[in-house]
Amino acid sequence: MRVTRQKKIILDIINHSYDHLTAEQVYIKCRRVISNISLGTVYRNLNNLVDERKIKRIKMKDGDHFDNLLEKHNHFICDNCGRIIDIKDDISLEYKIGNNKIVDYEINFRGICENCLRKE
Repeated sequence: MRVTRQKKIILDIINHSYDHLTAEQVYIKCRRVISNISLGTVYRNLNNLVDERKIKRIKMKDGDHFDNLLEKHNHFICDNCGRIIDIKDDISLEYKIGNNKIVDYEINFRGICENCLRKE
């Protein structure tokens, strides 16, 4: 796939964000650099970057969020507030399922985050 200026900026936004941004949040940040970029262009580039395995899509009730793949990590998702927390790990899976070899995995833990537990 061709790397356009828009795609490079979107990838930089995802890779340098500590949050798990929605497409709309990426769009707002993009407009600071490219004032005439459209939301459709942002969605198209996010989908392309996911397909190219340069970023990760996290499906949530409120819509998709996007995360970088610079460092292998998993997520804890709060069922109460929707917060997504990165979990760094050193899990190494070298299993085979039947004659299939696992080359990647993603683990999403779900529960209630410590902030929500304090409020209860």
